[in-house]
Amino acid sequence: MTVRPKKNLGQHFLTDKNIAKDIVALLKATNVGKVLEIGPGMGMLTNYLLENTGYETSVIEIDHESVDYLHIHFPQLKERIIEGDFLRMDLAAQISDTPFALIGNLPYNISSQIFFKVLENKELIPEIVCMLQKEVAKRIASGPGSKVYGILSVFLQAWYNIEYLIDVPPHVFDPPPKVQSAVIRLTANGRTDLGCNEKLFFKVVKQAFNQRRKMLRNSIKGFSPRIEELDAVLLTRRPEQLSVEEFIDLTNNIERLMLLPT
Repeated sequence: MTVRPKKNLGQHFLTDKNIAKDIVALLKATNVGKVLEIGPGMGMLTNYLLENTGYETSVIEIDHESVDYLHIHFPQLKERIIEGDFLRMDLAAQISDTPFALIGNLPYNISSQIFFKVLENKELIPEIVCMLQKEVAKRIASGPGSKVYGILSVFLQAWYNIEYLIDVPPHVFDPPPKVQSAVIRLTANGRTDLGCNEKLFFKVVKQAFNQRRKMLRNSIKGFSPRIEELDAVLLTRRPEQLSVEEFIDLTNNIERLMLLPT
């Protein structure tokens, strides 16, 4: 039995065993007893995950045909094969209420949504090793000053240390994607609090990057009519020039202005 890759699910099955083994070897899984693989397909990574006895492996797969394949070829997983949509799951209730590591060859069309789901559950997920579109991987791993540094870069780097690890060529997939792929690792940086209003932080970062070509003076003026009271040099900068810490400081200063009488 084989599984037919489905375009609507963004399935590109990894076929190179050496690369699969290398990806699994990048997973440290430190201080966690469980690992969850997203979208195992026909289990290329799963094979090597199950060789490690240091953690318990579970998989989540939305494709019913792949789920049938996994039940046949990986009977040792049994009830740890979860059929469902990772994006819609209550991870604490349906996966684990204790920390677990995440690994997978992520569908390129929903990789950003997966990372926002991770951010919603960051206290449960201290480590992620994943393969995704190279362009997105570079964006996530890039720092201030880079042209591709953006919203997701800031949000993820606020909570994780990010390493760009290896490039993966198209020919090792079935079917080969039209883009290059890459593997990155995210490791929790130990931060438990941003030191600012987290909801406002998200709004500030999004608003700034939604008008990334504009100076901050113009992109964040909607937060307060007193925005010109902020540092004059800061107001001439553009969002891709600000580090996570500077966005945190900016959020605190904007909140201070918002609390002042107009």
